[in-house]
Amino acid sequence: MRVLVVGGGAREDALSWRLAQSPSVERVFAAPGNAGTALRGENWPISATDGKALAAHAKNQAIDLVVVGPETALAAGVADRLREAGLATFGPNRSGSRLESSKIFAKRFMERHQIPTARSRVVRSLEHARKALEDWSTAGVVIKADGLAAGKGVVVAPELDSARAVLADWYDNARVPGGGNEVLLEERLEGREMSVFAICDGRAMVPFVAACDYKRAGDGDTGPNTGGMGAYSPPLGFPDDAMEIVRERIVAPTLRGLLAEDENYIGVLYIGLMWTAKGPKVIEFNARFGDPETQVLMPRVRGDFGRLLKSAADGALEIDAATIDHQACVGVTLATKDYPRTSSPVAGLPATFTLPEHCQAFWGNTLRTDGLTVDAAGGRVLTVTALGANVEEARVRAYGAIGSLRSQFDVTGQLTYRGDIAAL
Repeated sequence: MRVLVVGGGAREDALSWRLAQSPSVERVFAAPGNAGTALRGENWPISATDGKALAAHAKNQAIDLVVVGPETALAAGVADRLREAGLATFGPNRSGSRLESSKIFAKRFMERHQIPTARSRVVRSLEHARKALEDWSTAGVVIKADGLAAGKGVVVAPELDSARAVLADWYDNARVPGGGNEVLLEERLEGREMSVFAICDGRAMVPFVAACDYKRAGDGDTGPNTGGMGAYSPPLGFPDDAMEIVRERIVAPTLRGLLAEDENYIGVLYIGLMWTAKGPKVIEFNARFGDPETQVLMPRVRGDFGRLLKSAADGALEIDAATIDHQACVGVTLATKDYPRTSSPVAGLPATFTLPEHCQAFWGNTLRTDGLTVDAAGGRVLTVTALGANVEEARVRAYGAIGSLRSQFDVTGQLTYRGDIAAL
């Protein structure tokens, strides 16, 4: 197969890396791609949200499968345009992607179909929000902007005064992330977080793999929320039958709900969970593979990943086409200084470097310049991953790999990272 991966971040680099190793895949393309995807295939200078141009060029290049990576592309209807052009596409239509692009739509969907989730209120103004908080019954509030906000539209307020301050800032200064004026207020759940990724072909939805990620910028889960500073897989500290419980309590009613609402959902469903004393509750749905979770999932995939995604795109899922290795994987994201407050560009990073055995690195939003160096737009630049017999061994190897980068380029001078990823 000739496969196109839409997007240009570390998630798409990891997907293209794994797809390039699939027995059924002849060649991998990326649009727009990055410095990593350029090493194993051809980058197309087409925006990930330009569905018309992507469909036309993919048809011209006889692409057999398109894998849509970013949420912005899905929300822009890129998967719709690709399917209209007759291209096998792994990624939901704009309608299905509302499970991610609108927090309020997702919450109401969960309520309609009895999917366990946090109690919530929808507000549309500062006055409305203040009234909602007057009789708030739990300690702490999770404040969520309704629309897409690149992983930065959620604030966990530990007490009501801090929640009021966040809402005042958002509404008084017209700074609701993602735009609009609708905000979701949720009760703060207690427990442990994990993310489950289910593969869907429109008729079946099968849990495939799980991971845990770290969203706060600083060690000890301090600082602002980011798009993700690291991850590990498999999750630790959960019941042995966790995946079966998730299948029964969350995946099954979600699939029934999608079918009942005539939604032909094809792609991956990211289920962000909090494991509470009463079992799993959904924190959020995403309509695509996560970043940085994908970077620790792809090294664990064995078999023919391309065939797995193509079978889902064709509506006839072959879940046994690919399996998950027993080894653990830990990934640490290297970001520019002061991310996410600022996103300063970095120039002149080495295009190639050597990592220890069992390790892999995936580029974020970057451009290979003269063949020898890479320029990064800023933000999350590189995710360094390592496999190990267990999470602790993988963690030691991942940080060891970052240490080895010091002799190849000045990590400490240009990039920063958390030192406690998977420190359980």
